[in-house]
Amino acid sequence: MSAVTASGVRRIADAFAGSDRRAALMPYLMAGFPTVEDSRRIGEACVAAGADLLELGVPYADPLADGPVIHAAATAALEGGATLPAVLDVARALASRAPLVLMCYANMVFAPGADAFVERLADAGACGVIVPDLPLEESAELRDACDARGLALVPLVAPTTTPQRLAAIGRAARGFLYTVSLVGTTGERDSVQESLAAAIARARASTEVPVAVGFGISTPEHARQAADAGADGVIVGTRLVRAAGEGDDAAAAVSSVVGELAAGLARAR
Repeated sequence: MSAVTASGVRRIADAFAGSDRRAALMPYLMAGFPTVEDSRRIGEACVAAGADLLELGVPYADPLADGPVIHAAATAALEGGATLPAVLDVARALASRAPLVLMCYANMVFAPGADAFVERLADAGACGVIVPDLPLEESAELRDACDARGLALVPLVAPTTTPQRLAAIGRAARGFLYTVSLVGTTGERDSVQESLAAAIARARASTEVPVAVGFGISTPEHARQAADAGADGVIVGTRLVRAAGEGDDAAAAVSSVVGELAAGLARAR
């Protein structure tokens, strides 16, 4: 089964299983930032520099899960005219290069309807979607629509998620389980939480899909620590979005950071 015909869930699983690093590397990029064309070039540069998967953020006016850097990037993208069709064009351009998961908010999904939204994702070649403001209790319609088209609805769990709720979310997870490393919004931190290994172990015990860690991962050392703590994947966002806004060549700036992260996750020879 080729990459372009495999289901999104299958492509995600293959990317985690096939990574030659200690943990799969999943950069986050904001669609439309600094421009729509820049975001496409950034995604291509991420894959060339070693990304195993891509997370593509859809700009939104009230991104509750995002810290100030990503929030500012979303605002700039919206002001620059980054519409959902433009975002899906970016996804379509990148989808054959690496498994791609969109990150968006519930209003974007349910305004057109879950079936229609997922159909558009599938047509663009996306492998799945992350909706941080969609609680488990309200996720069945979207999950069913994703399941029908072979896409993954990727849920998030946090250090504060109760054991019973974690078990339920873990059973419902598709693609991977996004494990938030800390309480709060996205953003760079000086160090990873000392309790990260316990959080990863707790998440892994709840699910059969890979466990990927995000929020606060910004350096090669952080990435190594997450891998050492047992993460199957590492998601890096704010550091890369900040790099995209610095200098004249956004793709080159992001590529440099992704290359450092990939090297940090390289297996010892």
